[in-house]
Amino acid sequence: MGKVGAGGGSPARLSALLAGAGLLVLCVPGACGGGSCCPQLPPGSAPRWAPTSRGFLRQGPRGRAAATPLPLLGRPLFAVAPGDRALSLERVPGTGASVAVAPRSGRRRRSEADPGKAERGEGASRSPRGVLRDGGQQEPGTLERDPDKATRFRMEELRLTSTTFALTGDSAHNQAMVHWSGHNSSVILILTKLYDYNLGSITESSLWRSTDYGTTYEKLNDKVGLKTILSYLYVCPTNKRKIMLLTDPEIESSLLISSNEGATYQKYRLNFYIQSLLFHPKQEDWILAYSQDQKLYSSAEFGRRWQLIQEGVVPNRFYWSVMGSNKEPDLVHLEARTVDGHSQYLTCRMQNCTEANRNKPFPGYIDPDSLIVQDDYVFVQLTSGGRPHYYVSYRRNAFAQMKLPKYALPKDMHVISTDENQVFAAVQEWNQNDTYNLYISDTRGVYFTLALENVQSSRGPEGNIMIDLYEVAGIKGMFLANKKIDNQVKTFITYNKGRDWRLLQAPDTDLRGDPVHCLLPYCSLHLHLKVSENPYTSGIIASRDTAPSIIVASGNIGSELSDSDISMFVSSDAGNSWRQIFEEEHSVLYLDQGGVLVAMKHTSLPIRHLWLSFDEGRSWSKYSFTSIPLFVDGVLGEPGEETLIMTVFGHFSHRSEWQLVKVDYKSIFDRRCAEEDYRPWQLHSQGEACIMGAKRIYKKRKSERKCMQGKYAGAMESEPCVCTEADFDCDYGYERHSNGQCLPAFWFNPSSLSKDCSLGQSYLNSTGYRKVVSNNCTDGVREQYTAKPQKCPGKAPRGLRIVTADGKLTAEQGHNVTLMVQLEEGDVQRTLIQVDFGDGIAVSYVNLSSMEDGIKHVYHNVGIFRVTVQVDNSLGSDSAVLYLHVTCPLEHVHLSLPFVTTKNKEVNATAVLWPSQVGTLTYVWWYGNNTEPLITLEGSISFKFTSEGMNTITVQVSAGNAILQDTKTIAVYEEFRSLRLSFSPNLDDYNPDIPEWRRDISRVIKKSLVEATGVPAQHILVAVLPGLPTAAELFVLPYQDPTGENKQSVEDLEQISELLIHKLNQNSVHFELKPGVQILVHAAHLTAAPLVDLTPTHSGSAMLMLLSVVFVGLAVFVIYKFKRRVALPSPPSPSTQPGDSSLRLQRARHATPPPTPKRGSAGAQFAI
Repeated sequence: MGKVGAGGGSPARLSALLAGAGLLVLCVPGACGGGSCCPQLPPGSAPRWAPTSRGFLRQGPRGRAAATPLPLLGRPLFAVAPGDRALSLERVPGTGASVAVAPRSGRRRRSEADPGKAERGEGASRSPRGVLRDGGQQEPGTLERDPDKATRFRMEELRLTSTTFALTGDSAHNQAMVHWSGHNSSVILILTKLYDYNLGSITESSLWRSTDYGTTYEKLNDKVGLKTILSYLYVCPTNKRKIMLLTDPEIESSLLISSNEGATYQKYRLNFYIQSLLFHPKQEDWILAYSQDQKLYSSAEFGRRWQLIQEGVVPNRFYWSVMGSNKEPDLVHLEARTVDGHSQYLTCRMQNCTEANRNKPFPGYIDPDSLIVQDDYVFVQLTSGGRPHYYVSYRRNAFAQMKLPKYALPKDMHVISTDENQVFAAVQEWNQNDTYNLYISDTRGVYFTLALENVQSSRGPEGNIMIDLYEVAGIKGMFLANKKIDNQVKTFITYNKGRDWRLLQAPDTDLRGDPVHCLLPYCSLHLHLKVSENPYTSGIIASRDTAPSIIVASGNIGSELSDSDISMFVSSDAGNSWRQIFEEEHSVLYLDQGGVLVAMKHTSLPIRHLWLSFDEGRSWSKYSFTSIPLFVDGVLGEPGEETLIMTVFGHFSHRSEWQLVKVDYKSIFDRRCAEEDYRPWQLHSQGEACIMGAKRIYKKRKSERKCMQGKYAGAMESEPCVCTEADFDCDYGYERHSNGQCLPAFWFNPSSLSKDCSLGQSYLNSTGYRKVVSNNCTDGVREQYTAKPQKCPGKAPRGLRIVTADGKLTAEQGHNVTLMVQLEEGDVQRTLIQVDFGDGIAVSYVNLSSMEDGIKHVYHNVGIFRVTVQVDNSLGSDSAVLYLHVTCPLEHVHLSLPFVTTKNKEVNATAVLWPSQVGTLTYVWWYGNNTEPLITLEGSISFKFTSEGMNTITVQVSAGNAILQDTKTIAVYEEFRSLRLSFSPNLDDYNPDIPEWRRDISRVIKKSLVEATGVPAQHILVAVLPGLPTAAELFVLPYQDPTGENKQSVEDLEQISELLIHKLNQNSVHFELKPGVQILVHAAHLTAAPLVDLTPTHSGSAMLMLLSVVFVGLAVFVIYKFKRRVALPSPPSPSTQPGDSSLRLQRARHATPPPTPKRGSAGAQFAI
């Protein structure tokens, strides 16, 4: 954010440039106790084309070079040009100056001023040599050194006719919005406000109105309501008599509407809060309103009634229809978000935007915040495969992908201009960081060719990208650009829309007439082309349609563009030659169609003088416009063609009211210009008279005649030129070589342009050249360089591809997938296409044109399908294959593994899925202390644990874009015992057979066992098994304290086992499930091995596995009984009856571990 000096050098910061009223808001960082307290963007202020960091399409306003968030056309500093008579001002608290003016034209770069300059008084004393200081003293220097080349300054002080009016009572107000009603009107409206930086809101407002061109003003607070606080002022662009005032929404949400230039108002309540407004370009009563809750409303009665159009509209992505491109003038284009967060391009009628009447011109979704509707073009962006792809619709026809050179690989794009049926775009390619390449398109906006490489860019105050490109007003095809060459930024100029560029010739002499030694290409003139974020820093550039030869800009002479040693320069011959006019920055206003230039110095100190030039900047006269020095806040020029009345806004001190100084320049003219006061002037480029294929001669007032021009005469005559090679640029796919020829790029096949035509038809065969759009040349080499119609050759199919519409290799079961068949070349109208979807279904088509929208198909099963396409014609055939992965959403993952296992014994872990068939999956396993995962395509693995203790195992299953996981814990010991538990039958009545219930009951059983036996909890693990009747598994585990000592022996485990069995057989273990429901726990029977944890899947395979595990378990039991040495249990206690269950000690053998039978118990839970 740039800084400005304001009243003693206090810095001020730009917050936003607002649409509608053209408000430029400045506020002070830290003025409210630290940090920025800038007001929020008001209604109408939101950027029409806001920037993003994702490389979306950006839009630049007409006549503006970069895609900035400033929605208005460029205006000169201290001025608002005819047609947009709105100005906004704001005073900085605690300073002696206000620091806000209207927006300016072009691109500016900020220079850092000497921070001590204001304190040293240099802002007032530094001036051009030979120029009177504000104090009236003349600096050393000789104006007579070269009178013909030096800029001349008149020493005599002259007086302009002016009147001053004070807005009494508004001394505390720190913001103002000014509007001059329009052509042939003497009405000026001013809205002043007190913005409280601590509260962040407007606390007072006043409305003033003048009917005599600003001589006097009337306060209208009583007409809008004495207690009404106004926030913003809007003017209908097609009828300046219609005024709209918006109240502060924190107090009330209302509109005040006037149809008589603000003389009287009617108030209308609103049931929503307006964030921005968009007026129709033709219909004066049609308005779109965007609310703070992202809803779009329309009014056909200039705000008196509103109707909801659409919810979920993306900010600043709504547009009116363009006359000529849309049949319905009430058609609205908008980008809306769906409930799942995607963006869609929609169109509908403003009064009939129901779901049934909405259209989707672009099939499918688009990237968020990417819709642009401008002139005859609609742009959207769609990212696939990690790369952005840009699409354009010309005159609302079907969308086509924009074609840049094959390896441009753009990562960011800005639409700069769509004037004259051509798209001018700035593209940041894959290998660029702070520069952009300029591209220019054909008429349809599809095929782009390079115009200039490595144009400098920077970020604006709102994070938007600023491109150093300026379109000169009044001369078609003329641009200025700052190009980066070997880390040096240089200014280039073109007269033919980027076909040829050259450096700017520096002035021959300086202000004093001394020669300037500057030799091209080592030294040249460089200009600042960016719109500055505040008006008191360097970077002004200005031109006008009504003064096509005059360009005023700030810059420097040297080898590169610099932010220091800045001077002001003027060209009166459309950039061919330049003259230095000031050594300080000045703001320049065009009066009388450029017949008078007004210069006002940038300074934080009060001034009472300005400079006038009547001969296009060759000489300047000093005029006083007020008797008391004024802190200048801004200047507003009279609307219309003459522009001879100017209002200067300012104040005498930071405690004074707003002072409005009306300056009437008519008194300096004694007559209107006659025919003999003009001379012809021919537009040229370094002597070449043919510019864009025509010779243009303009009328210019003779420099020695001081008369009022009045209405703009325009070009006196225009004559077409004979076409030469210079009128043609390289066509798409061709590059200009050092010999000037356009030859195919290495990646381009010229014959590919005929791929879409059929035998018997014709196509335009490029010569490698295309005429510059809007070039008016005739005859000459036009026939030689123009593309020729040629009969389509018969071609065999070649370059066949089949892809999905979204570029993905996956599809979802039961949903439509759109397949696109692409053919590089071949006779598409006489081609047979056969598509086999790989699931037993095949279709045939007779030509490619019937498949333009793609082929839709639904797969009802999951798997990998081999999709094949075969193309045949009379000259040959081609085929292509696509392997499509069809999946269904994965809903649940359960990890199945034993609860307890022995050390160094192989353990099986299985990921059980729901649904069981979901397509191609990837499994990622984490177990033990491994720092690297094991990745498999199978859902089962085997592994061993080499140390005792509790171990965690996690499996992650990747299915498409979804990743699910489950984690289990397994106990690993050399010796442990297990026992099956049963329960009183009433427990089954309360068993919902879900994992959460089993986990909670396991914890309750364990607690009951500990309380009944006194066995430490570390020795017991309980797992309730799935299914009915309810059963559980009890594990008796050894325990070793953290010191590694006191590890239980086999005898200790036997004693614990005896105690547990004893208590279970005595019915001593029980718990209360709920009040009145007691549950007994019994010992059931011996289990010879740890159980396996499975989730019930209700499938045949699961049941088969369950039965198999049961039989295997029985077999293992026999093996344990007869083949294995076991530790015999102690003699049964007297209470133990024959046939009762007993615990058996399981001892692992490291050399030959016993097999681990699996029990089909699904999803058993355990407590530790």
